[in-house]
Amino acid sequence: MRNTVMALLVGTAVGAAIPQLVSTTTAQENDARNTYEYLDLFGNIFERVRGAYVEQVDEQQLIEAAINGMLTSLDPHSAYLPPENFEDMREQTRGEFGGLGIEVTMENSFVKVVAPIDDTPAAQAGLEAGDFITHIDGESVLGLTLSDAVERMRGPVGSEIVITILREGADEPFDVEIVRDVITIRAVRSRTEGNVGVLRITTFNEQTTDNLESAIQEIKQELGYDLAGYVIDLRNNPGGLLSQAISVSDAFLDEGEIVSTRGRNLDEADRRNARPGDLTEGKPLVVLINEGSASASEIVAGALQDQRRAIILGAKSFGKGSVQTVMRLGDKGAMKLTTARYYTPSGRSIQSLGI
Repeated sequence: MRNTVMALLVGTAVGAAIPQLVSTTTAQENDARNTYEYLDLFGNIFERVRGAYVEQVDEQQLIEAAINGMLTSLDPHSAYLPPENFEDMREQTRGEFGGLGIEVTMENSFVKVVAPIDDTPAAQAGLEAGDFITHIDGESVLGLTLSDAVERMRGPVGSEIVITILREGADEPFDVEIVRDVITIRAVRSRTEGNVGVLRITTFNEQTTDNLESAIQEIKQELGYDLAGYVIDLRNNPGGLLSQAISVSDAFLDEGEIVSTRGRNLDEADRRNARPGDLTEGKPLVVLINEGSASASEIVAGALQDQRRAIILGAKSFGKGSVQTVMRLGDKGAMKLTTARYYTPSGRSIQSLGI
């Protein structure tokens, strides 16, 4: 009798599982079918535009616009990079490029200045973190993607551009004339004030950690035993390379977590820890941040704050805590896709919250 009951129970369990399995499989098949139907729809629309639009269309530009539209619908930082734009981005991470010298994002359909870079045309023209760019050479930025707006602000060195700025506290928008120039970024500057070493980090490019190590040695040589501590100035630092944010944080830590990144697949979460060797030998640290401190700057500030290695002073930072992965697409450029978010050692998300 007991065996009969068990058989009935097992049979019931298996019988209940079969409809659920069939239901799941059917849902997956329907999703796949819908996806292919929409891909067919895209192909149909492309052919009709190519054949019936009132003017001859550039097919390559049409496809690139469709790809970029798909990526920018996700968030302002995901984008398609044609070969020339991809090369421009690589030049920026090497530390020298042509342009205005501002880091920007997109907010409420307008281009928002994250921060002007020190000693660049944008900084000299008086642009400030938090400014909104509403027009470029008299044309509205409404309807443009972030990549489109950035492309319009680029141009030959020595050429002039007029951008219209909307600034909090200003009565009305105003125009700013800027002359484009070659932007050579000195990642780290140093000076001493009394018995304190000041380290001004302007960006996180391929040169930042090397520049920082040299700057710390120069301060040590100048002040010697009188050195009381350091101020790390990250104000208006728009960020840059994740690897450099980790190595800069590591320069001030002997141990402990620096940052973790988590994407959609939690099994692929990544944690980065400090290695032994504090270049400042445990001297007191103060980190300066403001609303123009973003991304890599926030990683450094968050790591030093959570590890109780530094005091953070200033204003709340920008709040860009997403990770963009650049994926090469052969000779067709690259795709920049948001793949993860940053978290400080205590587990805080930087995204939209800041430090």
